[in-house]
Amino acid sequence: MAEPAIPSDCRFTRDHEWVWVNDGLGTVGISHYAQEQLGDIVYISLPSVGASVEQLEKMGEVESVKAVSDLFSPVSGRVMAVNQELSDHPELVNQDPYGQGWLIKVELSEAGELEDLLTADEYLALIAAPEEGG
Repeated sequence: MAEPAIPSDCRFTRDHEWVWVNDGLGTVGISHYAQEQLGDIVYISLPSVGASVEQLEKMGEVESVKAVSDLFSPVSGRVMAVNQELSDHPELVNQDPYGQGWLIKVELSEAGELEDLLTADEYLALIAAPEEGG
């Protein structure tokens, strides 16, 4: 299956989370590459609405048939929405990681943090490069 185009207006962490910001509200998810590495996702644990998240700090977990992995928030702020569909249909993350498979929406407390994240082109270069030791 061909990898869907990476949205050029998203920013990425080195841990494969993405954020798309519109009017101070960031929609957060995991990349196509990440869901492909994880395999079939069976459960996702996310913060509650109203919770605070910190940039690059753990915000939840994703469980797949292969492993349990931590999820890290690409931005700091308050959780304004959680994708409730994922509790019954975690496979949406596999099927549509940049659309219906979004995880949370965050009201950004530090818009400048976006500058610390990778652009789509930088992220493509990261996942295209062979894994380096360390």
